Amino acid sequence: MKKEVFSENQKQLARFAKALGHPVRVYIMELLSRQSCCYSGDLSENLPIAKSTLSQHLKELKSAGLIQGEIEAPKIKYCINRENWEKARNHFKILLKIE
Repeated sequence: MKKEVFSENQKQLARFAKALGHPVRVYIMELLSRQSCCYSGDLSENLPIAKSTLSQHLKELKSAGLIQGEIEAPKIKYCINRENWEKARNHFKILLKIE
């Protein structure tokens, strides 16, 4: 049996880093960190990208657990997943040796 080389924290940090690996997703996280929630329609008005492209970026952030979405027909309301955002911050602090 092969020994696992990577810790769960390393795997989770890599997942968060991948999700934040595009400027649009960084922008979305910055926007959501300044307000409680945002509707997908509002995001599409602020970003010069197709709605389908925005949807893919939101899907990536949601898959990583950094945001959560709630359907309020006909819109979807997105908010930061505060618990996972704090985990990501802590993982990055450790990696970058920030106090």
